[in-house]
Amino acid sequence: MKKTATEKQDWKENLYIVIFRSDTPRGKLFDICLLAAILLSVLVVLLDSVPKIHAVYGSFFYALEWTFTVLFTVEYILRILVFKKRWKYVFSVLGIIDLLAILPTYLGIFFAGYQYLIVLRSLRLLRIFRIFKLWRFMEASNFIVKALYSSYRKIMFFMMFLVLLVIIIGSLMYIIEEDSPGFESIPNSIYWAVVTITTVGYGDVAPVTSLGKFLSVIVMLCGYSIIAVPTGILTSEMARAMRTGSRGRTCKRCGADNHADDARYCRICAEPLITEEPKG
Repeated sequence: MKKTATEKQDWKENLYIVIFRSDTPRGKLFDICLLAAILLSVLVVLLDSVPKIHAVYGSFFYALEWTFTVLFTVEYILRILVFKKRWKYVFSVLGIIDLLAILPTYLGIFFAGYQYLIVLRSLRLLRIFRIFKLWRFMEASNFIVKALYSSYRKIMFFMMFLVLLVIIIGSLMYIIEEDSPGFESIPNSIYWAVVTITTVGYGDVAPVTSLGKFLSVIVMLCGYSIIAVPTGILTSEMARAMRTGSRGRTCKRCGADNHADDARYCRICAEPLITEEPKG
């Protein structure tokens, strides 16, 4: 007996609740199982990249990889089928991530090495924020975003100054060290300047002349203060954003902020800033 249109609609609706509604018991269980499968599939890829382990368990990992790929492919197709606005899901951020999670394995059939790109599946772990309702904690990131936006001009100016500085230092070391190993050209000398001024210190290139070593000491000492400059700028802007957020409440209607500590109404549109709880 054929199913009626209503029964088909109920079937899709129930499947939609399981796949997309993490606020229901069945949906949350499905998403937790999905996250576990994603973690296992990424672990398989990581272990399979180790030559000694691959030599022993390569065939087993290959079978597991295809098992996970088939499961994720079926899940991706079901998401498209049950979503009302299919193209909206396909071109959404999570939809694109879901597609990227299964493509590398299929590309590995035609192009060697592409199958290791399935570590992109780890991006699907972003769903954990939705499953355990962690998005509300992301509101704290607004302080960082606001601080970055407020300080990006200062940081960009500082980075331009830093680029000019390493070019000058690299050029000086090219002249001082002449044809010493690692300083055969200005670009190589600039590489040394970047490594030194950022206090990374790979040790693959080092000056040999006394004047070059003296300049290296100056660059090393300056490196500590140079690193502290953008950190101080960003920290200062973050502190200012936190003070503004805690002291000056923002109006929900017009968006005005920087209200006084004891302000009860918006200074622009008179919208109440404090919601009074009903008595009794």
